[in-house]
Amino acid sequence: MGSSKVWFITGAGRGLGIDIAHKALAAGHSVVATGRSAEQVLKAVGQHPQLLTVSLDITDPQAALDAVDAAVSRFGGIDVLVNNAGNFYAGYFENISPAQFRAQMETNFFGPLNVTRAVLPVMRAQRSGQVITVTSTAGLIGQEFCAAYAASKFALEGWMESLRYDLEPYGISTMAVEPGFFRTELLVEGASTIWPELEIDDYAERTSQTIEAWKSMNGQQGGDPAKLAAALVTLSDSEDLPLRFIAGADAMEGVEDNLATIQGQIDANKGLSASLVFED
Repeated sequence: MGSSKVWFITGAGRGLGIDIAHKALAAGHSVVATGRSAEQVLKAVGQHPQLLTVSLDITDPQAALDAVDAAVSRFGGIDVLVNNAGNFYAGYFENISPAQFRAQMETNFFGPLNVTRAVLPVMRAQRSGQVITVTSTAGLIGQEFCAAYAASKFALEGWMESLRYDLEPYGISTMAVEPGFFRTELLVEGASTIWPELEIDDYAERTSQTIEAWKSMNGQQGGDPAKLAAALVTLSDSEDLPLRFIAGADAMEGVEDNLATIQGQIDANKGLSASLVFED
């Protein structure tokens, strides 16, 4: 890939996606910015000669193919895919309806798969490309009130970790991005956050308290999404993507603590684990 690349960004109508589009354009790249409404994306990102906005519902495989066709028609290829679109079905597992849980997986897991499946033939033909997928610290560490969200993000992590082996022979690299708390619109009720549908008395008080706590966090998160977007452009331009980018001081601290916990669990049962060999 040359110094100027074509970026294809999902979820570019709000939050981090807007910042990624801005930083990629500022770095001299061309950008295909997608969202449910191309008009809303254009309004959010602003006019730019190297910008193409495309309507894309990532849960629709045909829409993904059409968006890729539009990108290739305008710019001739796609060098960097950023799977950024997603939402947050919050709640305790029993309070999240089966339909909500499936909807969470459709958007956060199958959505990126749809888009990546549409983009990869272009990258394989080029024998170059980057697949960058925004997961979450919740993709590495299970958290309270995040049963559906963490499940979707853990699934992305496993997919991305395995996908690298598929794509390396064709000059395509991958990077999973695990942000901590950034001041985006993820916690905006009705926009990206959906509360649980089901009511169970045992969970009622904890649910009420946790929802209020989440609401109070919105707009107070410590991470700057513009700085995260700039970091992603820097990593992409380096041509040496790490397999994971743990984004934010809170994310690094949480992951390091979790790694220590896992190591402690290995050490605590090392003898029992090692004894499980089959003996003739």
